[in-house]
Amino acid sequence: MAPSRKTSARKTTARKRTIRKTTTARRKSGTRKSSRRWSQRVTERSDALDLDRGVFKQTSAKKIAASLKRSAERSSRRKSGAYRSALSMLTFYINRAGKTLPQAQRARLERAKTELKHQFGRE
Repeated sequence: MAPSRKTSARKTTARKRTIRKTTTARRKSGTRKSSRRWSQRVTERSDALDLDRGVFKQTSAKKIAASLKRSAERSSRRKSGAYRSALSMLTFYINRAGKTLPQAQRARLERAKTELKHQFGRE
């Protein structure tokens, strides 16, 4: 006696479900790993600017603004103007640091925004 079609169809469907679950689980763990520290990757490998190392940790707002301006003007990969790219990267860093950014450094970075405006002649 030959097996009925319904029985073999059920077995195939159950087997497909099992396969789907394992591949989905693999995919989820893979994406989780790659999404960690995405903001650090953006700062380091962004298409917008090639930043100097430690630019946001400098002691002077003028130095930070000058470095951002230099990086923005040199970059050939940016999608918008130099001023906009520099200001976007600075704002991105401030926003992503969040509450962990010390008050003194946050104030320095906010002053760097104003200094960036002056250096680009946008008052």
